[in-house]
Amino acid sequence: MIANRIDRRFAQLKQQGRKGLIPYIAAGDPSVELTVPLLHALARAGADVIELGIPFSDPSADGPVIQRATERAIKNGVGLARTIEFVREFRQTDSITPVVLMGYANPIELMMHRVGGLHPFAQFVKNAGVDGLLVVDYPPEECEDFAAALKAVGVAPIFLLAPTSTDARIENVAKIACGYIYYVSLKGITGSASLDVASVAAKLPVIKRHGAIPVGVGFGIRDAASAKAVAEVADAVVIGSRIIQELENTPHDQAVAAVEKFVSGIRLALDELAVKAA
Repeated sequence: MIANRIDRRFAQLKQQGRKGLIPYIAAGDPSVELTVPLLHALARAGADVIELGIPFSDPSADGPVIQRATERAIKNGVGLARTIEFVREFRQTDSITPVVLMGYANPIELMMHRVGGLHPFAQFVKNAGVDGLLVVDYPPEECEDFAAALKAVGVAPIFLLAPTSTDARIENVAKIACGYIYYVSLKGITGSASLDVASVAAKLPVIKRHGAIPVGVGFGIRDAASAKAVAEVADAVVIGSRIIQELENTPHDQAVAAVEKFVSGIRLALDELAVKAA
């Protein structure tokens, strides 16, 4: 695949001996007008990649926190088309920070139909400034054409792996994934409080045997301590539900500053690992 912002960022992190920070927000939550300012706040706070959630009415892998965010976004009139426009607007003043769209197959397939098929869709998201696409319910063995079309224009197809993933599934993902692999740290849905770092540490070498692609770990990371613990064994940490809770618990006019402060704290904690290693 053509190298893109994600590849460059992870290469830079490796060179610096640092771990990646991948925060998630839902497009359109808590409001349309705050989405792009939140993207910029995440970048200022030290995000290495931003995952921007595509609102969908049946987010089967998401826990109640992200489901609430999705419901608010849908009430605000936000779908995939508007999500892509947020990225386009963000790119007007940030040409560096990688952005990955994360969502489900239904909105993706509807838009592919509207724009004339898979290849026009891939070019459309590329032109908007999208660097990667993670479709939760696209199994790798059933979407090789989709992955190939994205790669052809320099957009990374990103896939999930879980504690229950078989060697065959890991091998399939390693063959076609680009950018990074998102490893779900536990069985269940987003927002769970239980996190077994030892089991994550045991699984990651199994994934790494199949290729050198970076691995980001998400689900169950809620604060600086859990982020640091996971970053000891992973290339990056993904944090979403806790950021959504910050938005829910903060007045609208203070939300951007609150999220920036919270994510900056996670960034500082991760960078302590690099200092310690040096």
